[in-house]
Amino acid sequence: MEQTKQANVSLPLTFQQRIAATLAAALLGSFLVYGVGLANSATMHNVAHDGRHAFAFPCH
Repeated sequence: MEQTKQANVSLPLTFQQRIAATLAAALLGSFLVYGVGLANSATMHNVAHDGRHAFAFPCH
């Protein structure tokens, strides 16, 4: 058996790319925290319930 070696190559991000990634993560995180925190509890229940069915997880 012959084993092959893979080289891990990482590309350095520019400052602008780091700022863009940070802003995107902050916006997504804020949306999740405030969206879930301010949503109607019945809405969140229905989303979780439908998500369980989408992954074929029996819930009732």
